[in-house]
Amino acid sequence: MTAGRFISLEGGEGAGKSTQARALAAALEARGIPIVVTREPGGSDGAESIRALLLTGETNRWSPHSEALLFAAARADHVERTIGPALSAGSWVICDRFLDSTRAYQGAAEGIDDAAVLALHAFGSKGLLPDRTFVLDMGPEEGARRAARRDGGATDRFAQRDSAFHQAVADAFRRIAAHEPDRVRMVDATRPVEAVTAALLDGLADLL
Repeated sequence: MTAGRFISLEGGEGAGKSTQARALAAALEARGIPIVVTREPGGSDGAESIRALLLTGETNRWSPHSEALLFAAARADHVERTIGPALSAGSWVICDRFLDSTRAYQGAAEGIDDAAVLALHAFGSKGLLPDRTFVLDMGPEEGARRAARRDGGATDRFAQRDSAFHQAVADAFRRIAAHEPDRVRMVDATRPVEAVTAALLDGLADLL
């Protein structure tokens, strides 16, 4: 059996990752490709329990180092119990956030060295990387407006942080894409939903 492909969607708050994960899944399923859609933090029973710890409470509930460790633990369970088995069974996995979010949020925006984040990932998740990562690029201010409309003001610990934090996250995603062009592609997320989905499919042409 041919192993599946692993696709991750990254970007700041309100960029449309969940919407595009569903749209991309539908488009690929229409081509006869088996799909598993998942998310981070979460995606397995253990990781969903950690998600609740990470996203609720005051913004300073966890230190950056504690957050990085919690994300790594959640990801390790997610990879072992959901992503790895799905890929082995020949499904394509579409994940709403993965390692690059930790690199951008806890790494660049909160000061954790990128090498430390990657070392945790090498230990916990055996260094698994997506076959293709799409960064849904949108200015933090527009993303915050869209997230506020979506959530009705009920934001999580990360969405509550200031504009400087979210700008640092956006800049980090752009740097990752510039440094890893074979894996990571930037997609203008300010366009209509259908145009963004079409751009994602274009960006997967070499894998289809």
